[in-house]
Amino acid sequence: MLKRMHRSEHTEVTFVIPADKDCGPVSVVGDFNDWRPGAHPFVEQPDGSMAVTMRLPNEQRYGFRYLAHGNRWFDEGQADGRDGCNSILHT
Repeated sequence: MLKRMHRSEHTEVTFVIPADKDCGPVSVVGDFNDWRPGAHPFVEQPDGSMAVTMRLPNEQRYGFRYLAHGNRWFDEGQADGRDGCNSILHT
């Protein structure tokens, strides 16, 4: 799930993985972090979900995916679109 808070200078994006998705350690990788695994790891939340928040420039397009332990890639079902195997986010 994606949550967005638009500000005048940036968009605060929170990537959320529901509590019922058992995937172990996960990071979000994409154009915004040069596809570096582990650069933005998810943190477990009190409700059991996992989340990571980033500030990204407004009016940009980013490809991204989630990378779980064991080199398992998965996608965001609520992304703004798809480009090949990547999810797309518009800020």
